[in-house]
Amino acid sequence: MTTQVIHEANLAEINDLGDNSAEFVIRPLYYGYGNTLGNSLRRVLLSSIKGAAITSFSIEGANHEFTAIAGVREDIVDIMLNLKNIRFKSHSDEPVELDLEIKGSEQSDKDGDKRVVAGDIKLTSDVEIGNPDQIICHIDDPSFTLKMHFVVESGRGYLSIERSSEDRIHSDMIALDAVFSPVLRVRFKVEKTRVGQDTNLQQLTLDVKTDGTITPREAFEEAAAILVNQYTALAGGTVVESAPAPGIPQETEDGGLLLPIEELGLSARTANALVNNNIKTIQDLVMLSEMDLRDLKGFGSKALEEVKSKLTELKI
Repeated sequence: MTTQVIHEANLAEINDLGDNSAEFVIRPLYYGYGNTLGNSLRRVLLSSIKGAAITSFSIEGANHEFTAIAGVREDIVDIMLNLKNIRFKSHSDEPVELDLEIKGSEQSDKDGDKRVVAGDIKLTSDVEIGNPDQIICHIDDPSFTLKMHFVVESGRGYLSIERSSEDRIHSDMIALDAVFSPVLRVRFKVEKTRVGQDTNLQQLTLDVKTDGTITPREAFEEAAAILVNQYTALAGGTVVESAPAPGIPQETEDGGLLLPIEELGLSARTANALVNNNIKTIQDLVMLSEMDLRDLKGFGSKALEEVKSKLTELKI
């Protein structure tokens, strides 16, 4: 077994962008690690997060996907496309069966047809729908009653229609290919950043949008856990000891307090103000009270807040 040391990155910020979207900022990273982490997290987020989808369905009076349904505006192929857009959240690892029954005369749209949406499906306690307004079809005959039956399953990634057909729990139902992933979009960008005197560092910003059945943070954490599990299985007996992130002062016998004030990563104006007041090490700084700092020449309230924030961040 070998032991190595590598620095850890930090999840520095999580910014809620609204509409089931969030931005994750990871820094500081060694040069090249931005693309390494960004690519791997993006691929896992898009392909491996657990979700749920309809894998088969039936319509009373229709034996296969090419059957015409008297009383419904759309053909079955169009209905299949609409069903694949319904976003589900399942609390069960087993297939869940749902029903829909609705009459055309109950309510009509501006064209005189009854609009059937995902919210009309009768749910059980095991399933939620993320987009209840998703259209399934339109009933154009007021006397027609539409009866449908669905099978909702949990999974990851993509299920082909061939595989769905083979695994159907009801052989007389129409199979659907399914996209289980609740993550709709992932974008990332890598930028340069610095900590103290170390300028050869990177920052990764990851923009994640989900379908609402899972939060962006839940998806992000699940993706990170999947990667940890995969790489742990490959690591064998090698142990990597974690160390402070690059640019963060490392512990010494004095707790790192004798390091230059520049190592705190303060703005140039704040660092210069401290040095001009003969505060040259972190130890010099922490020995001062808030009142002492306020009395320093050229040291304003913004500089004070910056110093307090940095000391809190580094737990000094």
